[in-house]
Amino acid sequence: MNLWQWIVTTLRSYPELAIFLALAIGFWIGPKKLAGFSLGNVTATLLAAVAIGQLGIAVPGPIRSTFFLLFLFAVGYGVGPQFFRGLGKEGPKQIVFSLLVLALCLLAPYLCAKIAGLDLGYAVTYIFGTIGSAIVLAQLGPKLIGVDLPKACAEYEKQMGGGDAGLDPGVMSACRNIEVRACRVDVASGLTRRPVRELSPGLRIFVERIRRGDRTFGADADTVLDHGDIVVISGPRALLVEKVEAVVPEVDDRALLDMPVTRVDVFVRSKSVNGKTLRELADLPEMRGIYLRRITRSMVEIPILPETEILRGDILTIAGSVQHVDAATATLGVADRPVESTDLAVVSAGIVIGGLIGALTYVAGGVPVSLSTSGGALLAGLVLGDLRTVHPTFGNIPGPALWLMNTLGLNVFIAIVGISAGPGFVSGLQQVGLSLFLWGMVATTIPLVVAVLLGHYVFKFHPAILFGVCAGVRTTTAALGMIQEAAKSKVPALGYGMPYAIGNTLLTIFGMVIVLMLVGGS
Repeated sequence: MNLWQWIVTTLRSYPELAIFLALAIGFWIGPKKLAGFSLGNVTATLLAAVAIGQLGIAVPGPIRSTFFLLFLFAVGYGVGPQFFRGLGKEGPKQIVFSLLVLALCLLAPYLCAKIAGLDLGYAVTYIFGTIGSAIVLAQLGPKLIGVDLPKACAEYEKQMGGGDAGLDPGVMSACRNIEVRACRVDVASGLTRRPVRELSPGLRIFVERIRRGDRTFGADADTVLDHGDIVVISGPRALLVEKVEAVVPEVDDRALLDMPVTRVDVFVRSKSVNGKTLRELADLPEMRGIYLRRITRSMVEIPILPETEILRGDILTIAGSVQHVDAATATLGVADRPVESTDLAVVSAGIVIGGLIGALTYVAGGVPVSLSTSGGALLAGLVLGDLRTVHPTFGNIPGPALWLMNTLGLNVFIAIVGISAGPGFVSGLQQVGLSLFLWGMVATTIPLVVAVLLGHYVFKFHPAILFGVCAGVRTTTAALGMIQEAAKSKVPALGYGMPYAIGNTLLTIFGMVIVLMLVGGS
């Protein structure tokens, strides 16, 4: 037996090795770019699995279902807060739009299958479903409505307060390049005998600590400076140079500058914060001395702009002195500090309970209807994810663990589908030629084109967020990345969160619905 025969025989005997081989190849090829485009990990894993499947490898069924349940639970847990509570000003409009587009996403492939007389063809059509969505939204979409996407994003960013120092000079800069400096205050500076809140109105420059004679103490908004005080001032470097150095001289006082600072991820759960813009939050007393570094929504980073709305379930990465960060965290929600353990008891029990609920069958007009165990696991994830906004320590899943559950669960499922469908993929192409792939292109493209036109002309979404909304409805993170690259901006991500939460939920259910429609109608 030569080496190749031994490898093939081993993979057939131990199919779990074939699964990890598909993952290794997929995650190696997926991120690589060609002409600015990459396949993505999921598509690359599927293609690798289809190729490996030509070796005739049988994978036991329960493995696929197990990882798929893990993936669905993780998806539900991640989007639960936005699905139930994260409604911003655009939320209702985005919900209606998402439901219409998702209905079209169900109807289009069903009609294509009926017209062409096709059976189920997941492995063949999934490839264009992923790649095609990115191309249609990032390249064809802007041309359909005649917009210059980078220009539209720049204009929208300006509307949201970015790039205009006259609107809010501190927000954008304060989130990027923060420094602390020690300065000596004298009467000539004009900073004495006034509360520090009046010294730099509208700017995120803060007096943090003061040395007055032999006494050192922290400053708040009502603190009044005296002649001869040595003060620690924090703020964006550009503002410190322009507004502070021109008034008071900098001094070297390492002991005073040696103050404890921290950087924390905060899980937003406060009802009073939900829907507020960063500009509004910046005016709260508890936000004094706080600098925002990142906003994460539905596991996607969104841009920091003065008019960006903060929603329950968002994760804000903030920095500042320990005292200020603690005060801000108490106002926003709870600190999402790194932990090593996942509450597997709650995760496992949630999947079991959700699966049992999903397994319940209701007969309507002689037709059995149920969520299925997959829909039940998704529902359990949604509920537990939403409960986290009320009881943040219940069923805790750290961000990296949630990413692993989501990514590994989906890609193992995809790998098994590809390996199992590998021989059928080739035989399917031999029987129907390229028609199955072409019909998959039609079923993918039509809903996306209609979504772009509907969103622009009927729902009047700004072009800067329109394509993010469309990518969210189709749950194509790869498409969002390509859209942001074409736009040269992260602004499209502002429209991604709510549609993504709805799309992830309903598209999973629609996958089961269309199978029932095709099987029941045959």
